[in-house]
Amino acid sequence: MLAGKKIIVGVSGSIAAYKSAMIVRLLVKSGAEVKVIMTPAAKDFITPLTLSTLSKNPVLSEFTNGEQGLWNNHVDLGLWADALVIAPASANTLAKMAHGQCDNLLLAVYLSARCPVFFAPAMDLDMLQHPSTKENIQKLESWGNHQINPTFGELASGLEGKGRMAEPEEIISFLENHFSTSQKLKGKKVLVTAGPTHEAIDPVRFIGNNSSGKMGFAIAEQLAKEGAEVELVVGPTHLSPTTQGVKVTRVTSAQQMYEACTSCFAQMDIAVLAAAVADYRPIHTADQKIKKTNDNLVIELTKTHDIAAELGKLKKAHQLMVGFALETENEKANALKKIASKNFDLIVLNSLNDQGAGFGHDTNKVAIIHKSGVEKNFNLKSKKEVAKDIVDAIVEALPN
Repeated sequence: MLAGKKIIVGVSGSIAAYKSAMIVRLLVKSGAEVKVIMTPAAKDFITPLTLSTLSKNPVLSEFTNGEQGLWNNHVDLGLWADALVIAPASANTLAKMAHGQCDNLLLAVYLSARCPVFFAPAMDLDMLQHPSTKENIQKLESWGNHQINPTFGELASGLEGKGRMAEPEEIISFLENHFSTSQKLKGKKVLVTAGPTHEAIDPVRFIGNNSSGKMGFAIAEQLAKEGAEVELVVGPTHLSPTTQGVKVTRVTSAQQMYEACTSCFAQMDIAVLAAAVADYRPIHTADQKIKKTNDNLVIELTKTHDIAAELGKLKKAHQLMVGFALETENEKANALKKIASKNFDLIVLNSLNDQGAGFGHDTNKVAIIHKSGVEKNFNLKSKKEVAKDIVDAIVEALPN
């Protein structure tokens, strides 16, 4: 997929620059033509000779070639490339990109580029979480640049957290996915919900359920592999996506999930509502921990927002909605009722009566029912395999 592609690798000043050598090597091995541009600070971490040897091209850093008196034309470079990959992208370089500051060759090429731009942040965890850095990344993504998400791990500071640059193999995979011609959902925006919600009783107790979020995460990652831009709204869970292209919004309560979903639904082509949202919440939440004083405790509950029903009312003709039904009796009849009442196009039905299905397992057994009544049943599979079946059904059901 990368054979014949012209790719510029931009290297900025970060300890993660040692990984740039492997990125260049893997790109060349895949058949890409590679040119490397380094910022002046990057030379403190890796030598131009290393990257020149691996790329089989001179490494560029200055606007002019001092020895030959030639101009390194940033405009031509920007037009030459099929992709510009800045890895590592330091906090300093991200800030300059976001504000159009142009004090080195890499920034000049970035501002001239007409090709897709990818950036792989690398910095300490507090720098990554600083409001200014988060705003810069958000701005760059809003312009159509592609972030290759940093990962959680040991950092150069000795701390452990998110900020470690993605591994070279992950970066290559991200590029391959972008250039893949077989991506069936490329250009589609998809909302996925996953996990449980927790409805607070007091500061330490809540009403919840046993959903792990595994099914929703598997679906989100399979959608991203098919080229979709995925907005994953997830309740309390320890899981994190391992596939690039999944943007995560973490919430706690049904109300927070409702607000997150309704705020972005209009921009979506597809919605997959896999979360196990609480049907009820306490009317009153105690400010302090409730003490055990009486033999009985009465908690009055009220209904939460029905996210699926609300999105069903807002759904436009071009949008496709997928719901889930976890049932214990009258499974198909209840699923068909949900299709009608929530305006679903597809519903994924699974029963707690099936061994290995439902909450907590790494497997699931489902039936996918179309609004027309057509039903397809599947055997017990891993949730990753089930996710592929669901995504294939989505592709088939998309409006022409």
